[in-house]
Amino acid sequence: MKCPFCGHENTRVVDSRPAEDNASIRRRRVCDECDKRFTTYEKVETIPLIVIKKDDNREAYDRKKIEAGVLLACHKRPISAESISRLVDEVETEVFKREEKEVPSAVIGEIVMEKLENLDTVAYVRFASVYREFKDINTFMDELKKVLDKK
Repeated sequence: MKCPFCGHENTRVVDSRPAEDNASIRRRRVCDECDKRFTTYEKVETIPLIVIKKDDNREAYDRKKIEAGVLLACHKRPISAESISRLVDEVETEVFKREEKEVPSAVIGEIVMEKLENLDTVAYVRFASVYREFKDINTFMDELKKVLDKK
């Protein structure tokens, strides 16, 4: 494993344990060159998943797209990076548990919204406003009313 700090190719594993989700292994490594430590995660490689977009185009599943959307929704909210990472892990686990080769982006979006609603309502509304493409203030208000009615 290449060191992310100095680029040296020789690193050692100093600790291994199951990650919180029990679906991956967390490894602490140390670089033999610069002596800095870093963490890696090892996961089982799964069947490539295809996402069916709204316009019926298909593309390979990309975790980074979910992370980017969630990060944007959580921008300037009191939400830790660990909570965001855990949420993305949960979404990914739920998507892959479906054991389907193709999943509509709408399904992924709904899972993200469900998880965000439980994490932070402001982040949820932000994500929903982009994901559901609110056309006007009335649509936005309808979503806010749904959130308020649940509380």
